[in-house]
Amino acid sequence: MKEHQASLFADDFIFLEAPRWHDGRLWVSDVFDMKVYTLAQDGARALVRQVPHRPCGIGFLPDGSPVIVSMRDRKLLRIVGEELVLHADLAAHAAGDVNDMVTDRGGRIYVGNFGYDFHAGAPKALTNLHVVDPDGQVRIAAEGLEFPNGAVLLDAGRTLVVAETWAGRLTAFDVQPDGTLANRRVHADLGPREPDGICADAEGGIWVSCFNTGEVIRVLEGARITDRIHCAPHAVACQLGGDDLRTLFFTVYQGTFEDLDARRRLAAVYTAEVDIPALA
Repeated sequence: MKEHQASLFADDFIFLEAPRWHDGRLWVSDVFDMKVYTLAQDGARALVRQVPHRPCGIGFLPDGSPVIVSMRDRKLLRIVGEELVLHADLAAHAAGDVNDMVTDRGGRIYVGNFGYDFHAGAPKALTNLHVVDPDGQVRIAAEGLEFPNGAVLLDAGRTLVVAETWAGRLTAFDVQPDGTLANRRVHADLGPREPDGICADAEGGIWVSCFNTGEVIRVLEGARITDRIHCAPHAVACQLGGDDLRTLFFTVYQGTFEDLDARRRLAAVYTAEVDIPALA
């Protein structure tokens, strides 16, 4: 297993989710500061939008329009000029706050949710992964998942892999022509690790941010770990980017849940240089 060294890229955030590399910049959601930022290659930040109901997942439609998850009101919001415009409303579909998402080349969006009222301390429950069509129609893509979180598309969009956080595994599906998911199977059993945000590289390896163990690992199908970065206490999400797509950006949280309740600014972005570039 190859160990990588982490370097600080940017700090002074509350809780960062969903890093995305797009047009030479890193996009991130500061969930509890209700803001979406872009970070230049020197780490300098620019505010994109405030999202009052907690931003999370970020994606880009085929025309380049950014779409942001609005967690608490369970919506997808599209940035149009200076406005946030409703793209899809999942309030009648998602059983908990919506969270991370992945967008395919045709503009379909796969979006997960907690499945229960996590912030109120409700008991864990299975939930559905939804697919949002380009026209905003919401459908069930797959049922009975344990907190579907970060997701990636492999094999030119024919395979979707989603992190089931509470189950400690990556789960794969075949993507059907209508966007629904079939042939559910375990892609990688991660044991005690709780996978959060994930990203894929050009050889099908998946980088996984393990929230509870404070590490980012590269995993192959069957759960063989090839690379690891320690970033304790909490690894949140990751994304390959940079000029050659070989810089792994990953967000970490360096406090406790009590610190988070107090909105202490203990989140940061780190980087590590890796061997295999992003999946283009």
